[in-house]
Amino acid sequence: QVQLVESGGGLVQPGGSLRLSCAASGILFSSYAMGWYRQAPGKQRELLTTITRGGSTYYVDSVKNRFTISRDNAKNTVYLQMNNLKFEDTAVYYCNAATYNREYWGQGTRVTVSS
Repeated sequence: QVQLVESGGGLVQPGGSLRLSCAASGILFSSYAMGWYRQAPGKQRELLTTITRGGSTYYVDSVKNRFTISRDNAKNTVYLQMNNLKFEDTAVYYCNAATYNREYWGQGTRVTVSS
């Protein structure tokens, strides 16, 4: 049974930081590209960042230089370090595991940026 379990969300003030984690089980983690997405209220789910099996990363412009994705294959975990958080970062954050023919999602963790 494949599971992706996100954690680390919560309430943070603007300018603050959070680190999200996504622990995977039931897959050969090192074979999967991993990604973080988010869905804000009333909006579609959007891609934020990905990391390949080899560690190459991609960021959308809205999070570039603020968010950092990393992975620890020994722990089957992918992380999202989020700095300088803004009101518009409020959303449910999801991790994704993908190969060429399979894709899995976590259940999401909520991040609220509020003063």
